[in-house]
Amino acid sequence: MDDSHKLNLHLVSDATGETLNNLARATIVQFKHADVTHHRWNMIRSRFQLHRVIEGIEAEPGPVLSTIVDQGLRAELEKTCQQLNLPIVNVLDPVLTMLQEYIGEKATARPGQQYVMNMDYFKRIDAMHYVLAHDDGQAHTNLAEADVILVGVSRSSKTPTCFYLANRGIKAANVPLVPGLPDVPGLANPQCPVIGLTLDDQALIEIRRHRLRLIGAGGQAGFARQGGSEYVDEDAVKKELLWARRLCTSHGWPVIDVTRRSIEETAATVLQLMEAWHRRREKTSAPA
Repeated sequence: MDDSHKLNLHLVSDATGETLNNLARATIVQFKHADVTHHRWNMIRSRFQLHRVIEGIEAEPGPVLSTIVDQGLRAELEKTCQQLNLPIVNVLDPVLTMLQEYIGEKATARPGQQYVMNMDYFKRIDAMHYVLAHDDGQAHTNLAEADVILVGVSRSSKTPTCFYLANRGIKAANVPLVPGLPDVPGLANPQCPVIGLTLDDQALIEIRRHRLRLIGAGGQAGFARQGGSEYVDEDAVKKELLWARRLCTSHGWPVIDVTRRSIEETAATVLQLMEAWHRRREKTSAPA
């Protein structure tokens, strides 16, 4: 790769750096030939900490993305970038300016306010505990407390999607669909959206084979003795997926194909389907 495509990108944050990480990830992928080295500087809230950042930028010069809100620290960082002839973008400025003008109130410029331990924070913690307690079909008796129930065959991304949703404060229950087992209590008349997850049979087989390799040879042998060979048998997997999709269709549960979706994309679709479910429920319950 040509050296002209190599880039040092400095991400300077006064909090955890998640905003900059997400922004950098969303933008850098648009450049096919960029070879980017990320330098992450998080929790920068004092001049001593900022001086370490400046030393790092001087040692490996490159563009700077910043979410620093302290005016003194910002000014010093901007001055350094100007002296080094490096571009710097304070990524929060356009949004803050727009909101200040619209709301008519000046922003407080206090770092890390999105991470204060308020009601939203404790709601996320509560949702995380709920997901842990209801992973893979556990604790059916409390499904009435769920905000959404994800169903699907084994290894269809239910667990990681539930944990991602929990980080948004959503109590997501994970119920596996297993042919031959009785219906799960609480799914006959659910009080929240039920959404199915499915994927391509070949992709599912590969995921399951990888899972078995992680378990190890001993685990695979024990699995086979219990009749688990169908777990990765192509014909059996196709029948299992077809059965699960028909089950969802018979109950009117929407199904998301996660084959080529990231967990983030799957979760976003789940949120859309949840909103649609609640809108339909409000319409049907509204007085004539």
